[in-house]
Amino acid sequence: MGLDDDIAILAAAPLLRFFGQDALRLITFASERRALAADEVLFRQGDPADGAFVVMAGTVRLMPRAAGAEPVTAGRSALIGQLALFTGGERPCEARAAEAADVMRVTPILVRRLMAEFPEAATAIHDALAEDLAVLSADLARLEAQFSGVSGP
Repeated sequence: MGLDDDIAILAAAPLLRFFGQDALRLITFASERRALAADEVLFRQGDPADGAFVVMAGTVRLMPRAAGAEPVTAGRSALIGQLALFTGGERPCEARAAEAADVMRVTPILVRRLMAEFPEAATAIHDALAEDLAVLSADLARLEAQFSGVSGP
């Protein structure tokens, strides 16, 4: 893949899409690329969450935390671990390549630097995260209302 291909993939990734071409070019040059073989582990549950990964090619499977739940498959331009760009912690699940895949690791330090240099992108990212949180909060309120009438065991 060439530079233009990398920029196009990053431009389609959640949150990163708010950055312009110059910032995406910086991400491409400053980020670490990693090739994964089929079934290779990208990270394990409990590992330090020290950045996010953009799927550049192939697919990555996120293994469920709950027994019996279905894995989630992330393909091209997916941003895995976006909250790790803003806060530390541990990986909540395991991620492994579903097939041969290439990922790009984006660090929180890089994102903070870019948000300082491109404040309009920082504002758009803030707004997108705030909207996601509002939707989650509304969904939780609906669930609470649904279950408030259900009696316990």
